[in-house]
Amino acid sequence: MHEFGERVFHVLPRQVDKTIAAALREWLPGVSWSRVKKLIEGRYVQVSGNLCLDPARRLKLQDVVKLLARPGQAPPKPQDVAVVYLDEHIVVVDKPAGMTTNRHREELDASVRRRQLQPTLDEVLPHIITRIEGKKKRHKGVPPPVRAVHRLDRETSGLIVFARTGEAESGLMEQFRKHTTERRYLAIIAGSMEAQTIKSYLVRDRGDGRRGSTKNPAEGRLAITHVKPLERIGDYTLVECRLETGRTHQIRIHLAEAGHPVCGEKVYNRPLFGKPIEDHSGAPRLCLAAVELGFIHPVTAEPMKFEIPLPRDLMDFVYELRRRARLPQRKGEERTDG
Repeated sequence: MHEFGERVFHVLPRQVDKTIAAALREWLPGVSWSRVKKLIEGRYVQVSGNLCLDPARRLKLQDVVKLLARPGQAPPKPQDVAVVYLDEHIVVVDKPAGMTTNRHREELDASVRRRQLQPTLDEVLPHIITRIEGKKKRHKGVPPPVRAVHRLDRETSGLIVFARTGEAESGLMEQFRKHTTERRYLAIIAGSMEAQTIKSYLVRDRGDGRRGSTKNPAEGRLAITHVKPLERIGDYTLVECRLETGRTHQIRIHLAEAGHPVCGEKVYNRPLFGKPIEDHSGAPRLCLAAVELGFIHPVTAEPMKFEIPLPRDLMDFVYELRRRARLPQRKGEERTDG
């Protein structure tokens, strides 16, 4: 806890490329550098919904900085990464929420210290593989890198495959490019949603710096999501989403634009130039998990299919929603569909 309470700050044009520490000193007049550093390293600061542990992080105009009243959850560690399948060509893992698949382009020149503060999945995975393979394949120096062929958002958990060889990379990328892979996600959303197929054309900037849909096919990339409700839980619904295409943030955008944002959503939770939609669910994080992944092995041509259950934190959240849904309503209080 600290004396400032929860605060939200928007980056001004003159603060672009300033460090998060310098900006916080502007927003919190009279606070020392050491105090600001302790707030950041103590997990009290988020940038655009993601925990920031590096005082030297440079800000962009679209960044939204949040000072938390209580420390955020510690970022996942390498031991939180579960290897589901491994051979000499590919590796399939269960990615924990809070870990980025690979280093963003603007962070490629990040210092070793910053990389160690929040390592990416493709950075820790070679070392995990080396420990699993042990003495059978002892590598001198740095372990061979893995190659990302698709991605999951930082806050999305679940199944993801990496290539270990150039041949595997080419074969997998071709399958993802042709949308022949099988990908099924589970999400907990606000309100009640009927089974439907959502089709739109996604653009990088819908007009306010966020990704979104356009009605003009010439401006966007086709995105198709098949949604099926599995369980209505009070004011919320557990849904299954199957991807026919795989665009960045596709499921989150489609569900939000349909009026049913994913619980825990911090980016796609507002209409164009509108106010954010309040999330009263109490979600522990973005409630989205990749639970099924299928593809053809890029070298052996064997059909591969992997399935995992809803992760423990989201299953606990489902139990809590069920408990709340069973509680009797107070007199005069009406249930809404959010």
